[in-house]
Amino acid sequence: MSNQFKSVLFALAVVAMFTSCQQGNNDARDAARQEIESANQPNAIQNAVQTPAVPAGPTTTVSYSEERFNFGTVVEGEKVSHTYSFTNTGKEPLILSNARGSCGCTVPKWPREPIQPGESADIVVEFNTKNKQGQRSQKVTITANTNPPESFIYLEGQVQPAASEPNVQVNQ
Repeated sequence: MSNQFKSVLFALAVVAMFTSCQQGNNDARDAARQEIESANQPNAIQNAVQTPAVPAGPTTTVSYSEERFNFGTVVEGEKVSHTYSFTNTGKEPLILSNARGSCGCTVPKWPREPIQPGESADIVVEFNTKNKQGQRSQKVTITANTNPPESFIYLEGQVQPAASEPNVQVNQ
């Protein structure tokens, strides 16, 4: 076999290998593109974002004694807690299906049983200031059988840095 013939065979092998690799890349690229396009469909986006279910049935109204509470100034690391009172001002039982804080440091506790018309109940919100400094506005989203289904309460205030430990030097 001549060197020229070997060179042509080698070139053909390289082209065949490149073409199959390129086709594999195109297949992978096409599959990724299709996955992204299908994820951008409105239903896929809604399904990907877990939103709490709004209770089915008739809606009612709710009134909060306060929607914002200012806890003032605290030192980082303290836990702040506040109780928000609310009243079912409608004609149907009020059902809270969810209450969620804006981050894991804000934890609400809400009643799971229906609140009858004219009755009042409480939501307790605890905010852990660890690693949180500066002006804060922690939002809690409450989902219920109201129109609109979401309402908001806020825990606001200033978190000052904790006093730093003095540097301790060790003599060696």
